[in-house]
Amino acid sequence: MADRRAVLVPGREYDTRAPLFAYVGEALRRLGFAVHEVTWQVPRDLRADRTADWVAEQVTPVLDGADLLVGKSLGAFAAPLAADRELRAVWLTPVLSDPEVVEALGRATAPCLLVGGTADSLWNGATARRLSPHVLEVPDADHWMLVPGPLARSAEALGRVCTAVEDFVQMSWPA
Repeated sequence: MADRRAVLVPGREYDTRAPLFAYVGEALRRLGFAVHEVTWQVPRDLRADRTADWVAEQVTPVLDGADLLVGKSLGAFAAPLAADRELRAVWLTPVLSDPEVVEALGRATAPCLLVGGTADSLWNGATARRLSPHVLEVPDADHWMLVPGPLARSAEALGRVCTAVEDFVQMSWPA
């Protein structure tokens, strides 16, 4: 029986069945977490000024008892919830170009892992390193954490993400 609970929050076009979540979710299960996967249909007409509120409406009902929040891209708009509830978090390709996300990450008191790639226009490595000592930046990775060249390079990047998550969780919850 799992003694901790993780909530996985998808992106706009990247649900919790996609590779990052499939492997990160499995890593978390192996580390003793029960995993709750948020599913959603993002409204096509979702305005930028409503994004954080809409994400909060989707995520808040499932946060009771959560120990860890894992969000991808649009899911990083749940950063204010993590900050308010002092939840540890893993942010996969967070939207570091959005001031609301950056502000929430900046006021968070619980540790967070930020994961992004240098070829992602929504990622800012300098901002990530300013916000957290726990950063994985993958050279040439895009917003989906894919890298150019043979697909094995993207699989290697996925492996690096999983290892970073495992290390972060083990550091956050020592045995």
